[in-house]
This record gives sequence, C-alpha cells and structure tokens, in this order.
Amino acid sequence: MLNKLDQYLIRQFCVILGISVLGFLSIFIIVDLIENLDRFMDNKVPSKIVLEYYIYTLPYFISIGLPMAVLISTVFSLGNMVKRNEWTAMKASGISIYRIALPLIICGTILSGCSFVLDNKLVAYGNEKRFEIDRDHVKRKSRHKLKNTLKEIFLQKNSSTHISLSKYYIKKETGHDLTIVDLGQLTIRERIDAKKISWNPDSVKWSISDYSIRQFDQNGLETNVILGTSDTIIDLGFSPKEIHQQARKPDELDYYRLTERISKLKDNGVDTRKWEVTRYIKVSFAFTNLIVILCGIPLVVFKENSSLSFGAGSSVFVIFGYYAFIKFGQSLGFKGVIAPLFSAWIGNLVFITAGILLFWRAKT
Repeated sequence: MLNKLDQYLIRQFCVILGISVLGFLSIFIIVDLIENLDRFMDNKVPSKIVLEYYIYTLPYFISIGLPMAVLISTVFSLGNMVKRNEWTAMKASGISIYRIALPLIICGTILSGCSFVLDNKLVAYGNEKRFEIDRDHVKRKSRHKLKNTLKEIFLQKNSSTHISLSKYYIKKETGHDLTIVDLGQLTIRERIDAKKISWNPDSVKWSISDYSIRQFDQNGLETNVILGTSDTIIDLGFSPKEIHQQARKPDELDYYRLTERISKLKDNGVDTRKWEVTRYIKVSFAFTNLIVILCGIPLVVFKENSSLSFGAGSSVFVIFGYYAFIKFGQSLGFKGVIAPLFSAWIGNLVFITAGILLFWRAKT
C-alpha cells in the first residue's frame, strides 16, 4: 500500500516523464524528417507512406528516448523537492535516501519490464515495416549513397531450406561464405558451401567457386560429395532481388525470433557472435530505465545547494557515458574480444556499480 509520500513522488515523476517523452518524440521526429525530407521528395514518396513510416518509427523513438526521459524525470522531480527544502524536512523526520528511492526504483523496474515488451513487440515489428518502406519506396531512387554491403544474411526459402551468407555486395551482386542447408524432418538431406558466389545475368543463375555439395541419406550419413575450385554455374534457388527483399537485420527481429534465428544459423555452421550480442543487448538495454534512476537519485541529493544544475549536468554525462559503454561493449563483442553476454552487460555492470557507490556517498 502506497502512502502519501510515495504517491506524491510517483505523481511528480510520472508528470515530468510524460512531458519528457513527448518532448523527445517531437525532437526525434522533426530531426529525422528534416534529414529524410529530400529523400522522400526525390523518390516522390506519397504523404500516406511517409505518415506510415513515422507511425512505425514511433516505438523505436520511444524506446531510445525513454531512458533519457526517465533520468530527466528523476533529476527534476527530486531536484524540485530539494529546492523547496522538502528533502531537508524529510531527512529531519528520519526518512533516509533509500526510503525516498524505493517508489522511484519500483517505477524504474516496471518501466524496464515495459521497455522489454515494447522493444520485442512494437519496436521489432515497427523496424521491420519501416525498413520495408525504406527499401521499397525511398532507397530505390535516392541520391544519397546507399549502403553497398549486407552482412550476416539469413534467408529461409521454405520450411526446410535455409540460406546464409557472411557478406553480400549489392552493386556487384556477389557474396561470400555461402551455406545452403536442406533439412528433412529429422536429418539433413543436402548441404552446399561456397567461398564466393556471383550472379550471372545471362544464365539467370549463380556462379560459385571453391564449393562443396554434400548429399545425405535418411540416417544422416554422407552419400555423395562434389568438390570444385573453378567457377560453376548453378541454380541456387534464389535471386539477388530476394536477398534485398528478404534479408533481415537483427533489429527487425524480437528476442524470441532472434533466438530462433541464432539456433538455425548455428545449425548451418554460421558464426552467430554478432547475432548473440544483439540478442543479449535486447535484454540488457531494458534495464537502462532502472539504472539511470539508481544513478540519478544520488546525483540530485549529492550537492543540495546546486541540485538542479549539478544534477542536470551530471545526468547528461551519465546517459551519454552509458550509451558509450553499450557501444564499446557491443564493438568488443562483435570482434570476439569478450563473450557476447558480457559485452552486452558491461555498461550495466559499470553503471550499477557507480549507482551503488553514489548511493553510499550520498548517505554518508
């Protein structure tokens, strides 16, 4: 049962949170629209499609803006209490910083859970849809320099055929490290591996080199092997257009679909390190809302005479420092320097530790 103090804190926090989220949403949409306006105009994208694009983008903007909004809400809701000497009165009444922090930490925990659901339901779905709009309506004739390389591509032709490429060059229509696995109900039926593939428009087929084609019986035993080093024309069952349309980025998949995708990639013998890092980040990033509250509360009461100015300035340092650690850990994980799980959580571990130390310093 919440007492009046808890209700007062939560009400102030939620009001500022709502205003902050709306403010960040407005800024993100305006900045993104200014950046992409010439692309929409160059491609004569209908206003209805542009509206759909930003509707699908809203969950992503909320997801990345929520931690910043939570930190600002923490700093200003408590900062106003300090400014009005309410914090001094609470301390005189024997109320500790831990008791003050409790309702906000509960709010942070709830927001972290909501953030995970948001990211793995609406954000993943929205990213998939807006990337489709970008591919189908915007990038087709954009004068902007397009990304020429796709990495860690996975396609599923049907329920049994899985295709993966480590890298694909769009303009050259060439790919590297192809793996095609035809899975039966219980065992593998055929596997094709090739170091390089190139699209041959004359034959409307692929030219493969340094390849192996293996066939298996019902017991999973290898029955036939074809090895080759020279270029060979072969129908692989997919075209460059299908790579553009069906290749999905990790950001387009939710945690559960990403877990399923990683399992399939591992079955195909594909290095899933980058995919695993992305999957773990989907969990660790949800805790950002709780972590920024842990860091924000002691920042406000640490210097009571300059609470708002000091807290606001420190909050900017905290949020950008946190994002920097996330990117740093992600980079180390992608390169295989540290394990994917640790790379995704390194920022959380550092700032949880910092939050605990700040709480201890603020109490003393």
